[in-house]
Amino acid sequence: MGTEQLVESANQTLAKSKQLVKPFLKWAGGKRQLVPTITANYLPKVYNTYYEPFLGAGALFLELQPHQAIVNDSNSELINCYEVIRDSVEELIEYLSQHKNQADYYYQIRAWDRTQEFKERTPIERASRIMFLNRTCYNGLFRVNSQGQFNVPFGSYRNPNIVNETTLRAVSQYLNRSNLKILNDDFQVAVKTAKPGDFIYFDPPYDPVSETASFTSYAANGFNKDEQIRLKLTVDALSDRGCYVLLSNAYTSFIVELYQSYRIEKVTAARSINSNVLKRGKIDEVLVMNY
Repeated sequence: MGTEQLVESANQTLAKSKQLVKPFLKWAGGKRQLVPTITANYLPKVYNTYYEPFLGAGALFLELQPHQAIVNDSNSELINCYEVIRDSVEELIEYLSQHKNQADYYYQIRAWDRTQEFKERTPIERASRIMFLNRTCYNGLFRVNSQGQFNVPFGSYRNPNIVNETTLRAVSQYLNRSNLKILNDDFQVAVKTAKPGDFIYFDPPYDPVSETASFTSYAANGFNKDEQIRLKLTVDALSDRGCYVLLSNAYTSFIVELYQSYRIEKVTAARSINSNVLKRGKIDEVLVMNY
């Protein structure tokens, strides 16, 4: 095989690998449904380093697969999953294959974070636990109580896809071939190094559309209106610095008024993850841009 054929074969392999990269977790508020709209209409034409301070399932990040990126989330168990997939994907797959889709077993694994021994669990054990719970818990919710303990009940699915080897290996390959930094910090800290021409995508916990609609329990600490205001001030600072900023949030009067000096686009997104079945379906959201 000649050099040109080898290059073409390598490019085809890379292209196929890129297509297989997608979120490995189900995540409330995940952007998988909105990604085609965002990528087709609302990205800056060119940018340098990509930042995502509220990573979650990383739907946009894994779609764009930027060569240079800094990603962050305040949820340490989530960030541990990304690090384990990057560093130890084969060992993770082996651990995942040992889990059982049984209620008693599920509650035994869920109870790990209620014991002192949880801190002694290896990163691979903890990542495997989160992925197993995410695939077998009720409606794929990730929710913790005020003590930071996972508290979603068993989902009773007949045949959940606990071990998606193809996706995990593809994500691992991407994380290793990119110039990537993974952080577990506050969102303001995560963007401290952003420079002019960098692109920051904020996907924070959403402003609740009603007093009873709030769902901010991805981590033990909530994200209230004071935090939304702190985030807006961060957007202002990044704009002054010459960064491109895109932010998604709920379509509420508070958010629209807060970002009235920016470009605001109303979009509709499908939501399939909610503890209340009646609250699933299409909802209005906003995309806020400084470009």
